[in-house]
Amino acid sequence: MKIDREELVRATKAGGLKKYKTYARLSGPGWLQSAITLGGGSLAGALFLGVIGGYSILWVQLVAMILGVVMLCAISYITLSTGRSPFEAMRTEINPVLAWGWLIATLLANLVWALPQYSLAYGAVSQNLFPEAFADGGTGAKFLVSGLIFLAVTAITLCYGNEGMGIKIYEWVLKGIVAGIVLCFMGVVLKISTSSADFNLLGTLSGFIPDLSILTTPGDVFLPLLKEIEHAGIREFWTAQIVDTQRERMVGAAATAVGINMTFLLPYSMLSKKWGREHRGLAIFDLSTGMVIPYVLAVSCVVIASAYMFHGQPYDGLLVEENGQVRVVEDSAGAKDFTKLISKRKGAAPELSDLQVGQAETRLAAMLVPRSTANFANSLSALSGEGSVSQFIFGLGVLAMALSTISILCLISGFVFCEALGATHGGSVHKAGILTGLFGVFWPVFWDGGSKAYLAVVTSTFGYVLFPIACLAFFLMMNSSRLLKEDLPRGGQRLVWNLLLGTSLLITGLAAGHTATTKTLPNSDFPIGTVGLCTFIALIIWGHFRRSKENESA
Repeated sequence: MKIDREELVRATKAGGLKKYKTYARLSGPGWLQSAITLGGGSLAGALFLGVIGGYSILWVQLVAMILGVVMLCAISYITLSTGRSPFEAMRTEINPVLAWGWLIATLLANLVWALPQYSLAYGAVSQNLFPEAFADGGTGAKFLVSGLIFLAVTAITLCYGNEGMGIKIYEWVLKGIVAGIVLCFMGVVLKISTSSADFNLLGTLSGFIPDLSILTTPGDVFLPLLKEIEHAGIREFWTAQIVDTQRERMVGAAATAVGINMTFLLPYSMLSKKWGREHRGLAIFDLSTGMVIPYVLAVSCVVIASAYMFHGQPYDGLLVEENGQVRVVEDSAGAKDFTKLISKRKGAAPELSDLQVGQAETRLAAMLVPRSTANFANSLSALSGEGSVSQFIFGLGVLAMALSTISILCLISGFVFCEALGATHGGSVHKAGILTGLFGVFWPVFWDGGSKAYLAVVTSTFGYVLFPIACLAFFLMMNSSRLLKEDLPRGGQRLVWNLLLGTSLLITGLAAGHTATTKTLPNSDFPIGTVGLCTFIALIIWGHFRRSKENESA
């Protein structure tokens, strides 16, 4: 590590190409961040964005990533300047409740989000890569494949506990996986661009220009059908339904860009590599090249592909046209969600309950039925036939996303165990934390046992509501003279940091507040996030006054 420090100092002084070549060789933590953010959540978020917003909504995940990276840069600056554990520093210098809440929320998020990653991996293997072998696959096949995935991922992840070469092997494997993910989804878009005459890749780039109108008005593709609806009350209902769906998809996609467990991973991966003050420039380069670029490329390709195939189209197989009229196929996979939307319209107001559902409404509802990643994968066969290269490429990309995310979730849990028990990173306690990934193998129990809806509500609400609280913690740490001492930003530099962090905190706070007050229990109107948020804020205030009293009595 001393050799790396000396080489970094020399390269930084030399500048130019030598500097960035050295940065590229010594990078690592940013690629770990990329491996976790390019997971099932990012895939689903990008898919839903493309379906509801088309190419015009490409900017959402880019902006969310920029806001997240601002905070991660602040975390890296604090960690590398002080050389202290962020958990220990937060607990002693800022607020103990905030510190323990950050740690516990990270562990719970890791355990819960491991479940859909195993499910996603099994889906890629059974539906895309080897569908014939899993034609009759039952629960036993799910457990078997998931168990093999756990063993393979754990073997690679445990390499991180070994000093020197072990960490390098682990990081190079993940760099290869992340590169593979990006190439797979770029291949999907390339396939579309070369096989579809009505697709213009350059024309999609305008979607990276932020357009806030989608927060208040339906997308252009829905307007012709809305105009066909003569009854004002029905038209208002569907307008509100479309706008609410657009907002929900935007918040959901933004939440997958940077999660609370990522804020725990970055500082400890840097400390494990023995990085210090001289690595602060490398850290920013690492986050930019290892995290931002792969993420933006991968999710943008998914948005573009899903927008091309799904935007403005009814759910596959849900509607059939006969004599110029459409009717619903009752045994379609999307029929249940379609019926829920129609029932919601009829129950929206008493005067609407007896009005017949028109053709325009039927088409609109069919467009709004949520797709799954299976729909996206199956639709790729239309590009070049069943069993095509496109199917195989997509399956590899999805599998790589799931495996890399499972590995990083296990790695973060190891860091959490070490911090909670005061143990050395990379030792037996860290390895025990890594083994918590075994919990995800039991996803068939949760996914097929009726708990899916409740698990999704708890995960999205708890995880996303806590994210701005982590933002607040590091905002306070960035302005703590007692913690940073001579490294405290001053003058214009401090103004820029506060402006960037304040903007990130404001935007994520508003989005999380909206999520907390609108997310409800299944079959209920009770906003579970509100109580959780208020309770956590009360605990933070209590912890602050308790620490103040302890300082006064000391």
